[in-house]
Amino acid sequence: MKYISSLRMKAIDTNCSYLGLSPLQLMENAGAAVAQSVKEELASGKVLFVAGRGNNGGDAFVAARHLAGIPGYSVRVALLGKDRDIGTKEAFHNYSLLKFSRVQTLEIRDSGQLAASGWFSEADLLIDAIFGTGVKGSIREPESTAIDLINSEGKAGKTVISVDIPSGLDPDGGSFEKAVYADLTVTFHRMKAGLLNEQAKEYTGMIKVAEIGVCADAEHYAGPGDLQMLQKRKPEAHKGNAGRILIIGGGPYSGAPALAALAALRTGADLVTVAAPESVAGIVASYSPDLIVRKLFSSVLCPEDLSILPDLINSNDVVVMGMGLGRATETLETVRKLLPFCRKAVLDADALSALSGTLFETLAGNCEIIVTPHSGEFARLRDMETPDSLEAREKAVREFAEEKGVVALLKGKVDIISDGKQTLLNRTGNPGMTVGGTGDVLAGITGSLFSRNPAFLAAACAAYINGAAGDLAFEKAGNSLLATDMIEMIPEIIKEAGIG
Repeated sequence: MKYISSLRMKAIDTNCSYLGLSPLQLMENAGAAVAQSVKEELASGKVLFVAGRGNNGGDAFVAARHLAGIPGYSVRVALLGKDRDIGTKEAFHNYSLLKFSRVQTLEIRDSGQLAASGWFSEADLLIDAIFGTGVKGSIREPESTAIDLINSEGKAGKTVISVDIPSGLDPDGGSFEKAVYADLTVTFHRMKAGLLNEQAKEYTGMIKVAEIGVCADAEHYAGPGDLQMLQKRKPEAHKGNAGRILIIGGGPYSGAPALAALAALRTGADLVTVAAPESVAGIVASYSPDLIVRKLFSSVLCPEDLSILPDLINSNDVVVMGMGLGRATETLETVRKLLPFCRKAVLDADALSALSGTLFETLAGNCEIIVTPHSGEFARLRDMETPDSLEAREKAVREFAEEKGVVALLKGKVDIISDGKQTLLNRTGNPGMTVGGTGDVLAGITGSLFSRNPAFLAAACAAYINGAAGDLAFEKAGNSLLATDMIEMIPEIIKEAGIG
């Protein structure tokens, strides 16, 4: 069965909003699904919604409104807290509608009100909408007492329905303090990971997965919601905690490694070191005083550099390699000898020419790799033409990633990112990004994100950020945009997503 984590579901909700499907509409659909489930369980009678102050409570407010208009139902809502403390505008909007919907409401300001109200004992069916997937930390009052009262009424034979997930249960399968024992759990869009473990079965009762109209592309295409899954910088962080990146590039070209390094810094990496051949090291250093540059031995990456680079690799979190290296025989051989020293590597441009099936097998389990080829490079990696249709490309990338044990990011009009198990597409970007250097910027962004995040998430978010930065740059410069223009736009994209 296909299931989803709470963070991924939150990302999909955000992506829906980005695409134009409002959170209010999703809440309306979710509430309608809960109301339908109530009707299937109880033909008429008294229904009590026990609602928290988050979106789970918002779903309950919608369901209460739907039921209140049907003859035979008496509907009450016990809000755990004050209405002014409702956490989202969508939930508050739907709570405000209850006064026009003949729904009796009660604000619970202390635990004693819960039993004293008599509402729990009078109800024929209880709806648990306290936490859903938003539970965090220990359960406080009045929520703790509310859970106990729901469970007490459930033991007395009354039907209990939980909205999305039994309140208190960890949505991702972790440990928990206490939870509602439900007869039916109505969860939305996809099964939640925490509902599937053995311990959860005691609490969930029957599970019904209700469709709420999520846009397919919100799940299949990278968007701002995916960026919100990225590791955030902690207030107590020290220098280096946000990533140490080593860029190995340059030789025939000097600009490419500099662009990758500057992009990594703009994406939030703390320290970026560029290891470049002696012939271009000075030029790379001249791009910015923010770059740390280590001079290598020759005019190209060569075996002599193996005396320096393993220690540098060991002192960094991620190696980004390939930009501007050239394809000299000695360079490609050196790339192959360096990879076993890497724990995490982003391989782009000329470094891709060093890869072979045997090398992938040697590195399996020892080095996490993200490859970022364009169509021609991908064809060389697979030794076959890259398909034209999006569907066929997606299949090819997925199969390649699974076979080689890597994350593959195929650049194109629509980027395709896969680890062989999961696949995302990215549609940000524009024709102006055919200018040289945009792929180097992508490699730098990817390396920075990879230092603190899983490979697949890092690659998918890097593709989105790179294209979105290109779109912002295009608004200002049109087809005259430069890769350096994109680098300056990266902070705006990150800030807009609320992660920087």
